[in-house]
Amino acid sequence: MVYYTISGIRLPCVPSVHHSSHRNSSSVAGNAATALSFPLRNHSRSRKIVAGSSSYDSEASKLTTTKSGKVLVPGGGSSSTTNVLVPGAKPPSSIDQLETSDIVSEDSKVIHEVPESSTKVGVTGMEVLNEQEKIAVLPGTRDKTDKRTVPPPGAGQRIYDIDPVLSGFRQHLDYRYSQYKRIRAEIDKCEGGLEQFSRGYEKFGFIRSETGITYREWAPGATSAALIGDFNNWNPNADVMARNEFGVWEIFLPNNADGSPPIPHGSRVKIRMDTPSGLKDSIPAWIKFAVQAPGEIPYNGIYYDPPEEEKHVFKHPQPKKPKSLRIYESHVGMSSTEPKINTYANFRDEVLPRIKKLGYNAVQIMAIQEHSYYASFGYHVTNFFAPSSRFGTPDDLKSLIDKAHELGLLVLMDIVHSHASNNTLDGLNMFDGTDSHYFHSGSRGHHWMWDSRLFNYGSWEVVRYLLSNARWWLDEYKFDGFRFDGVTSMMYTHHGLQMTFTGNYNEYFGFATDVDAVVYLMLVNDLIHGLFPEAVSIGEDVSGMPTFCVPIEDGGVGFDYRLHMAVADKWIELLQKRDEDWRMGDIIHTLTNRRWLEKCVSYAESHDQALVGDKTIAFWLMDKDMYDFMALDRPATPLIDRGIALHKMIRLITMALGGEGYLNFMGNEFGHPEWIDFPRGEQHLPNGKVVPGNNNSFDKCRRRFDLGDAEYLRYHGLQEFDRAMHHLEGTYGFMTDIHQYISRKDEGDRVIVFERGNLVFVFNFHWNKSYSDYRIGCHKTGKYKIVLDSDDALFGGFDRLDHNAEYFTFDGWYDDRPRSIMVYAPARTAVVYALVEDKPQSAPLEIESAAASIKEDEPEPEAPKAAAELDAASELIQS
Repeated sequence: MVYYTISGIRLPCVPSVHHSSHRNSSSVAGNAATALSFPLRNHSRSRKIVAGSSSYDSEASKLTTTKSGKVLVPGGGSSSTTNVLVPGAKPPSSIDQLETSDIVSEDSKVIHEVPESSTKVGVTGMEVLNEQEKIAVLPGTRDKTDKRTVPPPGAGQRIYDIDPVLSGFRQHLDYRYSQYKRIRAEIDKCEGGLEQFSRGYEKFGFIRSETGITYREWAPGATSAALIGDFNNWNPNADVMARNEFGVWEIFLPNNADGSPPIPHGSRVKIRMDTPSGLKDSIPAWIKFAVQAPGEIPYNGIYYDPPEEEKHVFKHPQPKKPKSLRIYESHVGMSSTEPKINTYANFRDEVLPRIKKLGYNAVQIMAIQEHSYYASFGYHVTNFFAPSSRFGTPDDLKSLIDKAHELGLLVLMDIVHSHASNNTLDGLNMFDGTDSHYFHSGSRGHHWMWDSRLFNYGSWEVVRYLLSNARWWLDEYKFDGFRFDGVTSMMYTHHGLQMTFTGNYNEYFGFATDVDAVVYLMLVNDLIHGLFPEAVSIGEDVSGMPTFCVPIEDGGVGFDYRLHMAVADKWIELLQKRDEDWRMGDIIHTLTNRRWLEKCVSYAESHDQALVGDKTIAFWLMDKDMYDFMALDRPATPLIDRGIALHKMIRLITMALGGEGYLNFMGNEFGHPEWIDFPRGEQHLPNGKVVPGNNNSFDKCRRRFDLGDAEYLRYHGLQEFDRAMHHLEGTYGFMTDIHQYISRKDEGDRVIVFERGNLVFVFNFHWNKSYSDYRIGCHKTGKYKIVLDSDDALFGGFDRLDHNAEYFTFDGWYDDRPRSIMVYAPARTAVVYALVEDKPQSAPLEIESAAASIKEDEPEPEAPKAAAELDAASELIQS
């Protein structure tokens, strides 16, 4: 068992045990004194803060209209009503900062008077940034010279020019955009703008200053709170917190007499609250680090503020956003060849160079946000601001990212804002004793399939929390963007469950759409692109929501890319059919069925297909033959020959036609022979059902990179072909070229021919027919040569093509192209042709063919190993 040590606490690299609290709880009223307050304009006279006297039910929009026609959100004592954004109404804290006489209704009452002040006040009643915290804040979180701002909203009307069909849904779309503009305006008025609003981590959680540490927490349902931890011997009476009228608890701890901080680095900390559900100890919601002590189930919050000499200082600039995005999807913990949890440091030193060598330009890392259940793949987040402690310290993660930047790799984070773990001990669930604190109350706040909690994106403080969370990872850790998980679940009240999206626009713009969630996505994309222009945002959406990847100023949701999930589903569907039942037109339709001017990241398979219970493409194709017939000194079976050929063709056609970006999950590039099965014990469900475990084994929770590197195994050929694909794209830039023309999809010949950029792609999917002197159409005149051949012996093929051959064009229309060439198209082979005269768009490698580039910078393959060594390798694979 391996541990990392920081100031007296051990950080385990061991599997954690899933623990979920299944307490039955309903929405419980909070402190009756809690009321919604509205900041008013500044005037020479004192200001009065008013609130409605009736309680607000978040499930039924009950509004109060004043004599002047203004809309008020009724206030009240229920904790579930705090800071709710109601569609069509102003947020409770920011009714345009009107005069008192403008907003007082007949059933309102004056709560208290506020002394005259020129300071802007946010929803929680605090100054945007108080003077003491301007002097010294958490290192790395604030640059006093930072002048970045988010541009103001645009007109939001260009979507109707892009897609005239959207005009039939103008009422919905204009309302959506008006909600976005309204919230932007309120943030500007009450919070000093989106740039300031997204710095919530400088106001909440632990804020270090020159004189001490301030700790703040928003917990309106709690009736008392105290900060406890190692620093005060867990004494709940030592550091009792004070609460303001907005439900924010606060305490300031002055430095020790010797000037040292009152909470030592590495100390365990929690907040103890008396709540409607009873007394509970919780990890602070804004905690920056959390660990699981050896032998314990709950996690502990850690006050993380190492000495300067232990902090990682970024040395390398962040790369510019590439024109074509080629993503290596990865998981740090399972990236070792050994059956263990890998570390940030090992991933940095051993995996990042591999990703660079393969030709990818971005690495997408899963499971970064802390999650108590390892087998959740990081999707049941408990601590949103804390990097997973299983893999090392926060500074280890920073070192990893810095190294990736040195290699020219973008680092994308798989961020989860779609739901949260239902754990009550170490997560946000029931944090202040109510089920409506960060989440919707009742059934709307529970995802029945994922067994998790669903955020209330109409809550002001939830929006602050999530926007600040995105900002935190970009600012503090220098991530280069995000892949947003579960966006379909966010955008619809049915969460996309048991839904078949047919493309009918009524499925996207109706009562099933969660406008609050869509507006939140617009806000977070506004933040990302406004403050970090080179950052990338990718949304995982299976529904095909129109306007998803249209800029916000034009009326869209603002993502850079949609994850094109339908492609992987289509390949799995086809792999369950006979070759004779594949339809070329069906393949083409799925790969090209994407919205105009909305970019996609396509993939043949991701981590989803690699999980236990499913099958990777390699397993669908070759099944158990992979265990015995992948050594080069032994004859392959027909199943192996078919599998290797189609594995390469599927990947290349997906990259070439599927979108403007490409993704692959680590290990799949060489046909990883095992599925992913996280270590897990036996689970006893509440209904009495027992789910068997795997004795907490790590054997299937790793990646056998050694198989892809072994030149005596056929896995190596698949890996080299993947590398060649990326070098081809890096050289010619075909994925993002605007020229795309599909000239042939022949169901009889099983041949697909298309142009992408100045390359001509020829795919022969026939299982046994090869075609000599096969005419294909092309656009440009001149001489063509082969630049990539899946049948190359280097890639495990049969070497049936002569790479020295030259192909000259014939004038005359063929397949609706002005010219044509005659080629040889072997069965189950993909070949790419390029004009000899063409100069690559960008040339990281000056090559005549992608295959040649691999051969030039790699040593000659060694002779196949001895039979005994191969037998040992076969046993390793099977084990």
